[in-house]
Amino acid sequence: MSLKTASVLAFERKLDPSDALLHSGNWDAIGQSAPWLPVALRPKSVRGTISNRLKTKDQDPAKLDAAIENPNLQTVDVATLPADADTLKVSFTLRVLPGTGTPSACNNADYQAKLKATVDGYVQANGFGELAKRYAHNLANGRFLWRNRQGAEQVRIDIAKIEQGKAAQSWRFDALALGLRNFEAGSAAADRDALAALIAKGLAGDEHVLLQITAYVRAGAGQEVFPSQELILERGRGDKSKTLYHVNDVAAIHSQKLGNAIRTVDDWYEGAGELGPIAVEPYGSVTTQGKAYRQPKQKQDFYNLLDDWILKDKVPALEQQHFVVAVLIRGGVFGDAGN
Repeated sequence: MSLKTASVLAFERKLDPSDALLHSGNWDAIGQSAPWLPVALRPKSVRGTISNRLKTKDQDPAKLDAAIENPNLQTVDVATLPADADTLKVSFTLRVLPGTGTPSACNNADYQAKLKATVDGYVQANGFGELAKRYAHNLANGRFLWRNRQGAEQVRIDIAKIEQGKAAQSWRFDALALGLRNFEAGSAAADRDALAALIAKGLAGDEHVLLQITAYVRAGAGQEVFPSQELILERGRGDKSKTLYHVNDVAAIHSQKLGNAIRTVDDWYEGAGELGPIAVEPYGSVTTQGKAYRQPKQKQDFYNLLDDWILKDKVPALEQQHFVVAVLIRGGVFGDAGN
């Protein structure tokens, strides 16, 4: 009897970040006892102008003048540094969990055994070194800061391994010295690779790994900072047009957004030289561009690669093996409901 994909097949994520909290202070006070104050959200009401692209029927001058007389009024959430603070502090924790390739749910024992044997073979041949290097790089370069990283004068990343509530090992990186388009670390390579070795041990189950990540972003006194934006599906007419995320009144970044940045390691897709790394997704989806870079017809998406590897014993190229294992680390529900 030929092997078939399990109809129920789910994996838990193995890189598990917390939400990130935003605080404010001064660059010169880093490492001192001065308190870092929570970044608060506040509403702002603005009177915007009509600036959207007009339909042909609305381009009549009289109609445009009439539209401009009705301003675009909106209330939005904003988050800014205080006028006497020039630095944003972003802090979160990251758990690195073992068990890659072992489903949290699977209703086909034969498939589960073949999958585990395949992933074990990958780990024995390659280890988690390549993937761990890329995850470590995205922590060291501050990719998880997203828009907060842009235009910053200085960005410092402090990373500590936490054991029994205390820092057992620590690393410090100049984030702006590490690029976003490749994984070359230059003079920071030794520290980056030491962090990567620890992440690899966590994925392999050789060591319990909990990391504390703290980023300091010198943005400028009073400058706007950028927590996550909440998705509110049904808004009333009087609602805010932008609602920002907070945890107990402290501005914050979603754990999902942090995870997306950390797993931006896929530069093995066709055309990667132009765009650079994208987040690991089964179809190479980049929502900001409305495009999937791993189309099923090209046979380079996760499902085609996984089925070739598990069901047909067609071993993918090493780069695509990295991609498949990275999707398993990402986690998700991958069963074939047709079976």
